[in-house]
This record gives sequence, structure tokens and C-alpha cells, in this order.
Amino acid sequence: MPLLLGVALVWYSLSQISVSKLVQYFKDADYFWIVLGVCCGILSHTSRAYRWLFMAEPLGYKPKFLNSFMAVYSAYLINLTIPRAGEVARASILTNYENVPFDKGFGTIVAERVADTIMLFLIIGIALILKFEFIYDFFINKFNPTSLLLIITGFLILVSIIYLFITRSASKIASKVRNFVKGLIEGALSIFKMKKKWPFIFHTIFIWVMYVFMFYITTLAVPELSNIALSAVLIGFILASFSIAATNGGIGSFPEAIVIAFLLFNMPEDPSRAFGWIMWSTQTLVIIVLGGLSLIYLPIYNRKKARI
Repeated sequence: MPLLLGVALVWYSLSQISVSKLVQYFKDADYFWIVLGVCCGILSHTSRAYRWLFMAEPLGYKPKFLNSFMAVYSAYLINLTIPRAGEVARASILTNYENVPFDKGFGTIVAERVADTIMLFLIIGIALILKFEFIYDFFINKFNPTSLLLIITGFLILVSIIYLFITRSASKIASKVRNFVKGLIEGALSIFKMKKKWPFIFHTIFIWVMYVFMFYITTLAVPELSNIALSAVLIGFILASFSIAATNGGIGSFPEAIVIAFLLFNMPEDPSRAFGWIMWSTQTLVIIVLGGLSLIYLPIYNRKKARI
């Protein structure tokens, strides 16, 4: 289903801008900024691989950094084909080559995701603070106050019903949800119990700062977006981040999410869509190359290490 949605969005996107015009944007782009953006992306993924070492240490394991790095890029590559399968593959790679039990390895990856989710919500909070008046006016103009109040009230009632069901119901579904939420909370709190929690927190912040830099720096490759505001960058980054979960690796959804975000700030549509495709294409290409090389080199590297 995500792949079919991605194909439909690719068709829609290319129906809004001709292929020849899109190709021209690629030709006219300043590749200095694109390469610099790619470097920021690689730095963030490298930091992610190094950060995981801090989580493995309390479990009694000292994995090799290169295996962690290749596991991260292999996971990203696999996610392009089967969404969310990359996390399972990453844990399996660590089991095969570092003897980390699958359940423990997967648990650390879930804890990582909790930390990343906190960072994403922090970025959303910063965006809301920077553009609170703009966002407030946008919703007031789109919905009349009575409708907006009804929507908010309905949402709060729905959340309250779900909360009461989860906390008080004796059903198996509610029990599983409670255990899942409890596990997420414990995973998040375990970050603060590790010996190297401050290096872990530093790398978590660094990863997301590099993500935002990667996004902003790449906008400079398209001259028409050179005067883009920080708030537009943050909103674009947030919507693009969520779009990756909608389709395989954000195919089709990534460029259109950026168009939606940038149009809110009156940025030109064609350059916004072209930027989305440039950003998605370059980052995906890096994942395909480094992820493919990682899958090939993992058994070779570990066979060599075993002989030493």
C-alpha cells in the first residue's frame, strides 16, 4: 500500500511540473550546497552509529564501530523496500556479527527511536514558538472559531476515551498497549541511567542539528529559495520527516510535503517541488550506494576479523 501511494504521488508530482523543467532545475542547481548537505547527512548517520555503542556497553557488549555504521546504512536501504523492516534487519545484523541478542539489540533501537521522537517534538515546539501567530491565524482563517473549538473538544474527548480504555480495561489489546507504552517510557528513562548519558544526549542533539542543516543547506542549491525563512525550513523539515513514514523512503510524498509547507510561506511552487526532488534524490542515492556497499562488505569485513 505505501508503495502504491508513492507511485500515485510521483505521478501527481510530475503532472504538476514537466520532466524537462525538473531536469533543468537539476542542471541549474548549485552542487556545492548539495554536496555539503550530503556531508551533513552522512555525519548525522555516522553519529547515529557511534551513539548506539553507548547503549550496547551497559548490556556487556563492545561492538565494532564499523559494524554499527554498516548496520545503520543497511537498515536505511532496506527501509526503502519494506518500511520499518530496517530496524529488524539492523538488530539481526548486530546479532550475526556482534553476538548481541536480537531482543536486546532491538530494544536499544526502540529506545533510540524514543530519543529521536523527543527531538522531533522539540523541533515542532520550536517551530510553533517561532510562528505561533502565523499558525494561529492560518487555522482561524481556515476554520471558524466554533468549528475549531468543536474539533479541539472532539479530539480531547477522543483522547480521554482512549486513555481511560487503555488504563482501566482488562482486555488483551489494552494490556498490550499498556505494556508497549511502559516499555517506551522505560527505554527513554534508561538513557539517563547509562554511564555515558551525556555523550549519548550530545550525539542525539548533533544528529538532529545535522538533519536540519542538511535540509537548510540544500535549499541554497536552488536560487529561488535562497531567502527562505528559518520557520519555513523547520515546517518543511517536519512535514518531510513525517512523509518518509507515509511511503517507501518518502518516494513521491517527500517532494509534495515540502511543496505544502513552502506554499504556506508563499514560496514559489515549481522551485519548491524541484528542491523536494533534488533533496530526496541525492539523499536516496547516498543511501543506495552506502547501504549497498555495507551489505556487500559486512560479511567480508567480519570474515577478515575472524581470521585475525
